[in-house]
Amino acid sequence: MWESRTKNDLIIEVWEKLDCENVGRPEIEAIEVVVAEQFGSAAVDSPMIIARLLADEGAELRHSEIMELYVERASDRPYDAVFRNILRIDTLASAERTIQDLENLRRKYKTEDDKQGLRLTIEAARRGKAAATEAVAKQNIDGFTRLINAEIEQWFTVWLQTPDVFADWLALRKRSADFTDKFGRSS
Repeated sequence: MWESRTKNDLIIEVWEKLDCENVGRPEIEAIEVVVAEQFGSAAVDSPMIIARLLADEGAELRHSEIMELYVERASDRPYDAVFRNILRIDTLASAERTIQDLENLRRKYKTEDDKQGLRLTIEAARRGKAAATEAVAKQNIDGFTRLINAEIEQWFTVWLQTPDVFADWLALRKRSADFTDKFGRSS
């Protein structure tokens, strides 16, 4: 039914099919439904982003309705504060603290049988691993920074596979000859 191949084009196409000059809550919600059907719910942008795109296309916005929708959605995100700045992987020490924080969250959410919290914790760890992997692949970083990021990538891999034994594994890893040769004993 829809001809658009990209999300932004689809948003504009749906708006055009709605045949309305101004955009508020009902129009944003209708667009969100179609985007979710076509690209999955994770692809749905915030109401503010959709509204900005449509305004750039000439739509007049009913700002109060869009802001109300945005505020409702923002207040329905109990995990945002927890995960906002959880990934700190600049150094080995900050990466270790990050993984400890993730493990504390994992245990908490597991005890509470909070599947959403567990999922978000794992997703955060995967993002951390991906960031370290990406840093290792960069051509413009020095060799030592590459080593640090490769180590952090390994830590995330082990934690994601066996979180219950990670702390013991890390203690052994930090005492290994390979680790001390690369990073010294203080790391």
